Amino acid sequence: MLAAGGLNEKSYILEAGARSLSEDRGSSYDSNENAFDDMKQLINEEENEKTNTLPLASFNFINSIIGSGVIGIPYAFHEAGFGFGIVLLIFVAFVTDYSLILMVRSGHISGKFSYQGIMEAAFGRPGYYLLGILQFTYPFIAMVSYNIVVGDTVTKVIVRLTGIGPDSLFAKREIIVLIATMLLTIPLCLYRDVAKLAKVSLFSLVCIAFILVSIFIRIGSLSDIVPPHNDSWRFVNKDIIPAIGIMAFAFMCHHNTFLIYSSIADANQKKWEAVTHASLFVSLVVAIMFGIAGYSTFKAYSQGDLLENYCWDDDLMNISRLLFSVQILLTYPIECFVTREVIENTILGKDPNIPTSDRIHYLLTLGIVATTYCISITTYCLGAVLELNGVLAAVPLAYVLPALCYLRLEEGFIFCSKKLPALAVCIFGLFVAILGALFLIIDFDQIDTCMESKVMEYCNRTVVNTTMLNTTMVN
Repeated sequence: MLAAGGLNEKSYILEAGARSLSEDRGSSYDSNENAFDDMKQLINEEENEKTNTLPLASFNFINSIIGSGVIGIPYAFHEAGFGFGIVLLIFVAFVTDYSLILMVRSGHISGKFSYQGIMEAAFGRPGYYLLGILQFTYPFIAMVSYNIVVGDTVTKVIVRLTGIGPDSLFAKREIIVLIATMLLTIPLCLYRDVAKLAKVSLFSLVCIAFILVSIFIRIGSLSDIVPPHNDSWRFVNKDIIPAIGIMAFAFMCHHNTFLIYSSIADANQKKWEAVTHASLFVSLVVAIMFGIAGYSTFKAYSQGDLLENYCWDDDLMNISRLLFSVQILLTYPIECFVTREVIENTILGKDPNIPTSDRIHYLLTLGIVATTYCISITTYCLGAVLELNGVLAAVPLAYVLPALCYLRLEEGFIFCSKKLPALAVCIFGLFVAILGALFLIIDFDQIDTCMESKVMEYCNRTVVNTTMLNTTMVN
């Protein structure tokens, strides 16, 4: 998922399932925290044999980390420089690993085993509401990025399969996204029992694996025809902060932390650290493979959506484009569910144990979907959207808030030895978030520089219908 990733919100899905089960059993809860605590017990009862070992827990965690966000890693390498990009990716994975460990430590200190719980224990209701705002922002921007990808990728597949011209109605990305929204996105988003959508996770991993294999297959045939560029193979480049935002977006998985932890039999801090280290290591290896393979193929021409670099007549990559689009279209409703839940519980103050009326449910869903659609058709730059979501939401959620919670909940002076690493993580996150936001404001007029339906020049020698493609090329 483009959130981390990619953007897998199984914790919210299963929490909703727990609430549904609790209602069937005639239980009642006083707060979200009680519902979440009961959710852990229900999950362990329902899936005891599936998630009671460290390898299985690690697989579930890897599944929640690896998503469509890895598609942007080659672009992050271009932003930061190839050599420094690899170093930076390793560093971001290391910091992410430590922040996940801090979250569980904070849970043990406070006795609250949920992200909302530790934020409220550390900072009261203001902390709870701040988390709600960020948890709204993250999936909302992710939904915008999903529409951008669908508009870019499906349009090319349709042009290739049907042979229609660029002026055709069905070659317009706005129309393609609108059709996908009307026929697939809205019906799935209106569905209340989103717990069943968690099954898309395995399909997501299969898609990512197929895309990675396809990228490696195409290295040889494409790297020879991609022209040289003065900025290729630079060790360090100037856009380091935006690159960190993209990488943080790819590794964002903190919403699933306590769900995975609760699934481990006889869970403790040592077991959690083993699961976290193994999961982040495997995820880092996959991300590095995407980054090296993609950047080695296109170098300084790497785009925010790596699949945009491949030629329109490349049928293998068109299959990858189609699988990628289907994957994120099935993930979109999960993100919509999270966004809607935040609005209902944090803004409207709805009791999470009382079902929302059909009228409010439909209005909120249609409003969210319509807003993300309107925003997504105003830009073609997936890289810019990933940077925006990374610095504004992913970095605070992944680094700043977990570190602040631990610093507030752990006893001792803030500069004592056991708190210094957490303080460093907090400062790192604040530094990236503040500078990233400033860069976005200062360079706002230069962010949206992507062009619609641009055919890369190196594709001209492999294009079958050069006449059609030349009419769409943007100079």
